[in-house]
Amino acid sequence: MAAEQKRLVMGFGTFDRVHPGHFFYLSELKKIGDELIVVVARDVNVKRMKGKRPYFNENQRRLGVIETGLADRVILGNKKDFFKIIRDFKPSVLGFGYDQWVNMDVLKKLFPKIEMVRLGPYHPHKFKSSLIKTS
Repeated sequence: MAAEQKRLVMGFGTFDRVHPGHFFYLSELKKIGDELIVVVARDVNVKRMKGKRPYFNENQRRLGVIETGLADRVILGNKKDFFKIIRDFKPSVLGFGYDQWVNMDVLKKLFPKIEMVRLGPYHPHKFKSSLIKTS
């Protein structure tokens, strides 16, 4: 009898200033499968996509996600090929937050065997990194 394959879930984000919205996102992803891998965006990619560098550097942001205790593995994204990590790990599910810009149609064409999940918000008017300022 063949061993059952684990349901691997992969989530993505910048995770600048980890807040309750991130905890919600990670907790919801964790419920979907057996193992959660979280990919933290590289500084250069955050600057390219958001037009500014994050407040915390990529290693600090990675540690912030690790400290939540919700992910089984936390890795930094690829600086040039966003899809390499997906090809390498072959997750069962890709999970995205309500506010993450991603073209689901393109992803579905590139990875037709991977389930795509879009999670709902958790108090988006209050817990969003762009709204949270440090003193």
